[in-house]
Amino acid sequence: MARPRIIAHFSPERACVPSPFTVDSSRTRFILIQTSHPGNVGATARAMKVMGFSELVLVRPRFADVLSQEETVAMASGAADILARARIVDSLAEALEGVSFACATAMTPRDFGPPTHAPRPLFEQLAASEHRLGLVFGSERYGMSNEDVYRCHAVLSIPTHPDYGSLNLAQAVQLLAYDLRQALGGFEVQARTAAAELADGQAVQGLLAHLEQGLVAIDYLDPAAPKKLMPRLNQLFNRAQLTVEEVHILRGLARAMLKTRDGKG
Repeated sequence: MARPRIIAHFSPERACVPSPFTVDSSRTRFILIQTSHPGNVGATARAMKVMGFSELVLVRPRFADVLSQEETVAMASGAADILARARIVDSLAEALEGVSFACATAMTPRDFGPPTHAPRPLFEQLAASEHRLGLVFGSERYGMSNEDVYRCHAVLSIPTHPDYGSLNLAQAVQLLAYDLRQALGGFEVQARTAAAELADGQAVQGLLAHLEQGLVAIDYLDPAAPKKLMPRLNQLFNRAQLTVEEVHILRGLARAMLKTRDGKG
């Protein structure tokens, strides 16, 4: 598949005037035309679900039972609910029923046609509109026909390296779903680890005292001429913003130093 583009029904007058309504997840439809590979259907469902979209329509897929094929379900990887709700129709016109702003990928440049836009800026305009949005993707091998492209009003081109713009169908779906989600406000990043508890000043000073004893025990620090070792360590620990667990680890090192001095190591 060559460099994917999005084509869109676009009304400049309406786009310039914000509406009280917004394009949202429940008003966004992903449409695949004559998809050949079941894996791409499943991967599309997965790409949609992780970005919070749920409506999938297939136009004349190669296999009539594609939504239930093993490869499709496997590639959906937990997005089986998207497949269960998906519809199969006979024409793009039927797939676009109820859609007021249709966007579609286009494989190759045409002699004439709509102007080209980057996805995110146009999606940001659409986010303030009242449109029901449809994202349309052509077949893996042939893309979209001229007739389908000429019906639309804007072309969105996914920015890729100029020497190689080939994207798998499901990859293109994922990129555009992400750009649309970001234009709609995105999702907050969820922490995957518990927040660490920072050590307080008293804990750090206790560590320094314990560590000083250990450094003296192994003859690394001369108490008669300590110079600025301990203040420098103090500054190091302050910059590091030690956690409670890290203080425990370093105090364990100090205990090991003292055991070495006492012949217990």
